[in-house]
Amino acid sequence: MSFMIRRHFYRRRQERRRNAILRAITTPTREKRKLWTHARCHAWWQHACDTWTERDWLLNFRMRRTTFRHLCELLRPKLTRQDTRYRRAVPVELRVAVCLWRLATNLELRSISHLFGVGLSSACVFTQQVVAAINDNLKSQYLHTPKDAEFVEIVKGFHDRWGFPQCAGAVDGTHIPILAPSHNPADYYNRKGFYSIILQGVVDHNMKFWDVNIGWPGRVHDARVLSNSSLYERGQNGTLLPSLQETIQDVDVPLVILGDAAYPLLPWLMKPYQEGRGITAEQTAFNHRLSQARMTVERAFGRLKGRWRCLLKRCDCDVFFVSDIVLACCILHNFCESHNEEYICSDNDVHDQRPDPADRQIGGDSGANI
Repeated sequence: MSFMIRRHFYRRRQERRRNAILRAITTPTREKRKLWTHARCHAWWQHACDTWTERDWLLNFRMRRTTFRHLCELLRPKLTRQDTRYRRAVPVELRVAVCLWRLATNLELRSISHLFGVGLSSACVFTQQVVAAINDNLKSQYLHTPKDAEFVEIVKGFHDRWGFPQCAGAVDGTHIPILAPSHNPADYYNRKGFYSIILQGVVDHNMKFWDVNIGWPGRVHDARVLSNSSLYERGQNGTLLPSLQETIQDVDVPLVILGDAAYPLLPWLMKPYQEGRGITAEQTAFNHRLSQARMTVERAFGRLKGRWRCLLKRCDCDVFFVSDIVLACCILHNFCESHNEEYICSDNDVHDQRPDPADRQIGGDSGANI
């Protein structure tokens, strides 16, 4: 009996040994990880930080070094990451610089990753994180409906510069070129011949935005975009503009926003007289004065796209993320204007510039999407 038991246990041990050898032979050997991150060169970024002048920073990052540092401090609570046992966290300044370079040039993410010495996926993540931080942390400070005292300054500014009384702002829309979305692409094909979303903006006399509406497909008419915006709802409810009236030739004139002929005539929205036969000299002079004041919003769009050229060229990001990028660019535009950053005009700055014909292909080469 004891012999049978010993033989049983002996066979079990042998079976376990054979199974272990079989697993060792058939299971591939797992290589030990050699590194946690690839060595990358940060020499260019360090050179820019050490040697670039204020003019160089303005030309490339659209703001001076001091303003860039102030922006980093405002975003630091949202962007700071902790060091780990394996590697140090990427500094906030480098994260912000990657995003600003992307917005200012619309350069491919692969080229940006090589330029700043970060990974391709890291450049993508940094752009998303900084855009979200700008929209969350700075919108309430740099893009908001003016208070009553601020409206008084805006009205005075329009009157002093263009002689148009009781003007609280100018409204218009512009197209942001995008890659044709896979869902309902025809809705985004606009009358100019390319795919886009619409940015509706209201600006003050200093070309700073105080209301934006972003994301409507490019095929939608400006009047429909307005009628479906919070601006229209507040204007109709009487909560948009303060009750500041001025008596002009025995008529009490309230505050108004100036728009072009595409918009409806409303108690709070002023548009020009219809051109054509029967228009009087006084009406023509009124149209001319209104057009001069309303061109403020056109110039604001030009400066916005001139600074942040990702809005001037086709943006290959997802259509939903494009809206976040446009909002961040509007906030950064106001940030630069508030800090008196010089706008350097380029010969290629054209309002609503038409993209290349290749950009109109549905599902074309999208490059590195975000």
